[in-house]
Amino acid sequence: MKNLNAQPVEIPRLSADAAGRAVALAAETLQIEADALLALQGRLQGEDAEAFTRAVEALLACNGRVVVSGIGKSGHIGRKIAATFASTGTPSFFVHPAEAAHGDLGMVTAQDVFIAISYSGESAELMAIVPIIKRLGVTTITMTGNPASGLAKIADIHLNLHVDKEACPLNLAPTASTTVTLALGDALAVAVLDTRGFRAEDFARSHPGGALGRRLLTHVKDVMRSGDAVPAVTPDTPLTTALLEITKKGIAMTAVVDDQQRILGVFTDGDLRRLMDGARDFSAIRIGDVMHRQPRTIRAEKLAVEAVEMMETYRINQLLVSDEQGRLTGALHIHDLTRAKVI
Repeated sequence: MKNLNAQPVEIPRLSADAAGRAVALAAETLQIEADALLALQGRLQGEDAEAFTRAVEALLACNGRVVVSGIGKSGHIGRKIAATFASTGTPSFFVHPAEAAHGDLGMVTAQDVFIAISYSGESAELMAIVPIIKRLGVTTITMTGNPASGLAKIADIHLNLHVDKEACPLNLAPTASTTVTLALGDALAVAVLDTRGFRAEDFARSHPGGALGRRLLTHVKDVMRSGDAVPAVTPDTPLTTALLEITKKGIAMTAVVDDQQRILGVFTDGDLRRLMDGARDFSAIRIGDVMHRQPRTIRAEKLAVEAVEMMETYRINQLLVSDEQGRLTGALHIHDLTRAKVI
């Protein structure tokens, strides 16, 4: 069991010189990686534009899946690139090159596009499987930092990841090169989704559990109150009886409808507070005399986020839901939207 009385570990402080060096190295790291990204941008808008365009065309023409592979740090970046493709409308998965050489190569079909990532361009694991993949007729894209490498030469399309230096002070640990690789993968995914016409609604369908999914996939009908839960009275109902309906249904308002359930008006707790300022005899008042006519309404098939926008625009907390004939079909309170995590 965890000792709740344990004292926190004291973290030793750096000396002023060491702290200054750490901050300076951090700033230098960011500058080196930013410079590498700008250099990549320049190549994409210049000598590498054709190769990038061909890669986008190959990905758009893919009738199977985009298979991404790499080992070491390139493998970690490759997993993220595959996930980005998958979440933006391009079916994709990552396969480890060593596992591919021992059976997982069967996952790859002639309809796929294979992206091999290796900064050196000489990864033994990839060099062992890429020729086999090409013999299957699979379109192969390689991403390397050396256009003269074996992987660059064997590929159908080569994308240049060259960086002048790594951010690591020893110029050894993959840092700037992995940043450039990740950015180039993002650039490919963004170019493909834009050309394909991928929309926010499509993204939401791939992320139904996230905030965006809730906002773009939740409709008014999914969260509105309906049936007996909707407060409603007729215009000739005494105000006192209408107040009981408001209290009973717990939505701080009631709809006022005719005998065909067409919405005539609404009466809210705000209307009641304003009415009380006049110190009138409530027993003699009909709800039809004090209701707010032509209230804001929304259709059940609209997105719930549109109801939120209406409430914010008109500074209201409730909305009546109507059909195309103006008949009452439901009611919505801002708390319903909060519970559904639309807000």
